[in-house]
This record gives sequence, C-alpha cells and structure tokens, in this order.
Amino acid sequence: MRFVIQRVTEASVTVNQEVIGEIGKGFLVLIGVSEEDTKEIADKMIKKLIGMRIFEDENGKTNLSLDQVDGELLLISQFTLYADCKKGNRPSFTKAGAPEMAEELYEYIILECKKALPKVERGSFGADMKVSLLNDGPFTIVLDSDDLAK
Repeated sequence: MRFVIQRVTEASVTVNQEVIGEIGKGFLVLIGVSEEDTKEIADKMIKKLIGMRIFEDENGKTNLSLDQVDGELLLISQFTLYADCKKGNRPSFTKAGAPEMAEELYEYIILECKKALPKVERGSFGADMKVSLLNDGPFTIVLDSDDLAK
C-alpha cells in the first residue's frame, strides 16, 4: 500500500464538474492499493498517517499532527501509484490491486479515518477525477507499507 501525503491549505476533488470532496488545512492523500494488501496493512498505514507530525508548532518546528491542528483529510484512490515503468514507455499496472479488492480497502481506510478525525472527505473510486490542491510548504511524503514492514 502506498500513501502520497501532501500537506495542504486547501484541496478539492471534482467529478463531472461537481465538487464531491473539499477540505481546508490538512492532508490530501493519494492511496494506492497493491494485490498483496490487507486490512492489517491498512491499519498500520492509517496509524502512521494520523500520527504524522508535519504541522508547525509555536516554535516553527514540524511537531504537530492532524488532530492537534484540527486538520482535515481528503482521501483519493489512485491505482497509478503502482505503475511499473521498467520496460518501455508505457507503464504496466499489474501490481495494483484488483478493482473490487482495492475499492474494499479504500472504503475501509475512509471508515477508519472517520473514527479518528471529524472531517474526512473522499474521491470517487474508479471515476475520472480532477484534483485541485494548494500544497503547503510544499510538504509531500510517500508512505510505503513495504518500508513499514522492515
């Protein structure tokens, strides 16, 4: 599982010219699910995401987490995070999870995040989405479950 976490001052997602999710200060998270992912892996990733301390404290140090700054989440599914570009110029996506399994884990992640934070917005699984954001910093972190397992 891969999360691309972007600290934002605002972000939104649009489908068919309609905004379906919108946040202020918080994280825009692109979520990639692989064929090997499970709810147990998702739980570890969610714990790391929610606890990520990348907001500035009163001394200007990145020391505060989402809940400490009343931060919000916008969660977007993105199978292209498992693009394999080793051969040729056309990426392969064979390592991405099957749509049914990936959607189930995406929905699970949303539900679990809603238990931890008051505002969690979402994209639409499998839809053609337009994502807009104002990256704060810029501050972008990639979380990979393979790295957490080591």
